[in-house]
Amino acid sequence: MIGDLHCHTTLSDGSLGIEDIIVQAKRTGVDFISITDHDTMSSISRAKILGERYGVQTIPGVELSAWDKKRSRKVHILCYAPQKPDRLEGICMKACEIRRQCAKEMVEKVTELYPITAESVMKHATGSKSIFKQHIMRALIDYGYTTHFYGRLNHRLFNQKDGSCLVVREYPDVNFVLDLIHSARGVAVMAHPVYYDSIDLLKELAEAGKLDGIEVYHTSASEEQQQELLEIAKQHDLIVTGGSDFHGLYNEKPTHIGRYTTDKENIERILKLANKKDK
Repeated sequence: MIGDLHCHTTLSDGSLGIEDIIVQAKRTGVDFISITDHDTMSSISRAKILGERYGVQTIPGVELSAWDKKRSRKVHILCYAPQKPDRLEGICMKACEIRRQCAKEMVEKVTELYPITAESVMKHATGSKSIFKQHIMRALIDYGYTTHFYGRLNHRLFNQKDGSCLVVREYPDVNFVLDLIHSARGVAVMAHPVYYDSIDLLKELAEAGKLDGIEVYHTSASEEQQQELLEIAKQHDLIVTGGSDFHGLYNEKPTHIGRYTTDKENIERILKLANKKDK
């Protein structure tokens, strides 16, 4: 029994819909799937219905945007199986509004440099709760300014250090986000700690007993880094998860559903902890 516990759909910055994800999970032999769109839980009901139809078990999920105030950088927290998901609606709305404000400014900056329209970006964000950088890049590809989502143009416009069109604002404090997940009786797992250089933060949160798990198996972590994350998980008795972080066409690196997975023992730990929180 295995599960891919990190997938994105057109509700955020993925290129495939919910049904496509679940059907592909079935094809690749994945038993459990969790759709973890950014700051929205809109997939939960439909994913459950489609999972039952195709014989794939689903774990409700969401990837919440947070901020490491000590280091002034983003961090993502995966929330699984919240028993009171309504308690997360406010923070999801706030994060989506922050992202919309940033996206509006980024689109304005890009259209000053390249004669594309905001409408050409919006058509690729249809169904999404926000506009993402991938939607902007797709419009630039449509009009021939690049053929790559993550090539030189993307780096010049949106790299984290000095991208000319990148706009970043603070998201809610990570400690507040974790407290809110637990108040919603969800299971809190730090997503891809290597991607945002969050190992030090991970250690601090683990020592403080704030986290339930770590996403160890992810395309951003080398085997050596995965081993370091495993040691942290073992030291603090944390759940170990893996996920493809699938975005379809918008993946930064080639990956597919089921490339990285969570094993039976850790899936059972998530479900057991979620059930325990419900009591």
